[in-house]
Amino acid sequence: MKTFELKGEVRDDFGKKAARAYRSESLIPCVAYGGHDEKNLNFVVKISDVRNLIYTPEVFLVNLDLGETKFQAIVKDVQYHPVKDTILHIDFLHVFEKTPVVIEIPVRLEGLAEGVRAGGKLSLDARKLKVKALPAKLPEMLVVNVEKLELGKSIQVGDLKFDDLEILNARNAVVCRVQLTRAARGAAAKAE
Repeated sequence: MKTFELKGEVRDDFGKKAARAYRSESLIPCVAYGGHDEKNLNFVVKISDVRNLIYTPEVFLVNLDLGETKFQAIVKDVQYHPVKDTILHIDFLHVFEKTPVVIEIPVRLEGLAEGVRAGGKLSLDARKLKVKALPAKLPEMLVVNVEKLELGKSIQVGDLKFDDLEILNARNAVVCRVQLTRAARGAAAKAE
């Protein structure tokens, strides 16, 4: 899994007024949950520093540098302004080597499906899947081979197997499918 370096400063002020003041200085209030002593760590980061972390489909293991405190974390939640769509707050989860992490990993389809060759349309229904694994075993993305996927068939979560991780989505949830297009139906009707 890719890593992302992020610097921040521990914050002492809390509440709406303090958060508004930080945002006016182009800083984002953040919190890291699940530290060694189970205390939450409050800090701020620059908006410009998190753009490549937040506005991407990729998932990163974040190396947080808060001066004297350095640790690894993952982004757990991002809160946006309802109108302006600016980042209001970021929640991080402290990560430990020997403790499994639950995180959503992007899905990438690989290969040309048999159903597509027959005139169907491939659709990706689940862009991300929730997985549980040790931080060192987390992949950058889940690669699903679709070469044997026939027309009208689908691949479900229960059909997928990956080493060293557990998929937490429902087993009958559809990941991708090859749908019959109108053009393919018309060609099949003419052939009969």
